[in-house]
Amino acid sequence: MSELNNKIKRCFGDYAVDKRLTYELELAKLPRYVAEYLISEFMGISNNWENRLREFIRDYYYEPEEKELVKHKIVTEGMIKLIDELRVYVDIHTNSHIGVIQSMDLWADVPLDIVEKNRATLITGMWGLITLKKTEVSKEVSEGVKSLSLTVIDFKPFQAPDNDPKILEEARQCFTLDEWIEVLINSIGLDPNVYSSRQRLILLSRLIPLVEGNVNLIEFGPRQTGKTYLYRNVSNYVRIISGGTISPATLFYNLRTRVHGELAVKDTVVFDEISKVRFPNPDEMIGKLKDYMESGQYERGDKRVTSDSSLVFMGNIAVELSENGYVPVEDLTYVLPEPMRDSALIDRIHGLLPGWELPKISQTKYHLSKNYGIASDYLAEAIHSMRKETSATLVNQHVEFSENFKIRDEKAFKKTFSGLFKLLFPDKSFNKNELINIINLSLEYRQRVRDWLHRLEPGEFQNEKLSVKLKS
Repeated sequence: MSELNNKIKRCFGDYAVDKRLTYELELAKLPRYVAEYLISEFMGISNNWENRLREFIRDYYYEPEEKELVKHKIVTEGMIKLIDELRVYVDIHTNSHIGVIQSMDLWADVPLDIVEKNRATLITGMWGLITLKKTEVSKEVSEGVKSLSLTVIDFKPFQAPDNDPKILEEARQCFTLDEWIEVLINSIGLDPNVYSSRQRLILLSRLIPLVEGNVNLIEFGPRQTGKTYLYRNVSNYVRIISGGTISPATLFYNLRTRVHGELAVKDTVVFDEISKVRFPNPDEMIGKLKDYMESGQYERGDKRVTSDSSLVFMGNIAVELSENGYVPVEDLTYVLPEPMRDSALIDRIHGLLPGWELPKISQTKYHLSKNYGIASDYLAEAIHSMRKETSATLVNQHVEFSENFKIRDEKAFKKTFSGLFKLLFPDKSFNKNELINIINLSLEYRQRVRDWLHRLEPGEFQNEKLSVKLKS
């Protein structure tokens, strides 16, 4: 075992996980944080734990296309256990807690004691083993929600028992900066040896919206560079919207059911394959989106909501190989759907990540982690907790802006800097030389947005280079 693996095991204890097991046991159908939790649970059972885990998943995990089979079992057997995500809504008019299993389009009554023990089901939803029982009399609920003929009679969550970020802070002191970057990349399930030093930082930049609130990032790159893979597998606090039609009810607030949209309940909302996104009412959607990206607030009907949810827009683009690596060969503006080709909206994007610089993830044996890392369920909870405070104040202490910085440029720089700083220095211990890469990368991400704006509206946005210098 390598020295780095030994360090990870020593410094993280029970939260150190052999990342190879997830794909060697062929658990890719489950989110990584769920798979790793189950591996940790089953490892201590017996010498035959791998087979028992496979049997457990085979017996209780159903693909979305099997939802009619699930309903058939409920009808014929009266009860079913399944591995899935449970999200709970509260109907004040009937004092009901309504559980939704979205992949199966099932709605169920959830007893108060189960909700109290698993409060995260009210906020973001939780993965676990859900036991559903068919009830004889359906329960009527109000505000347009369908009647309920199912009850959740048991729920076993698959989630780390501890979300204290201090474990992360204390463990960070065991590693050099380069080692810590390797730890983080192994922890998200990828092999750091595949990436250069610069590519490693670009890769970790995808985590900025998870650790910093109200960040708006956009990434363009070829297919299969792991954009969706990372967001789907790292955290349950992420909602991925892959193309298709996005309504104000889905994103902001449902006036009929009075249920909050994804921006109110998730840490990060990802618009995947942005070119395929459609808005039923573009003027309303883009107007509200611009308002939210600027202020962190939105209104719909009589509802006004403040949220720290971050936004990520991801687009696939054609690239070609040049002397300096891969570069885009198409105008980024036209990768966006037409309603988003708006300079006012693009100006609200804090950084453009050069996803075209990252290699494609092609083979398990080359690109996925072969070493130990931090357990994904704990890492997701720790990163979620770290959103509560920002490190943007460090910018004022250590960085001086050039005269051509506008307010939005400053805000963008501080947001990306803070996210990277919290990821790389959770213990807040650093030297100024170690800040240089973070400073340069944060500046580069915003500069790309400024360059894009100049090409789009040269009369309004000047062709100028932003610069900063480190205070002595």
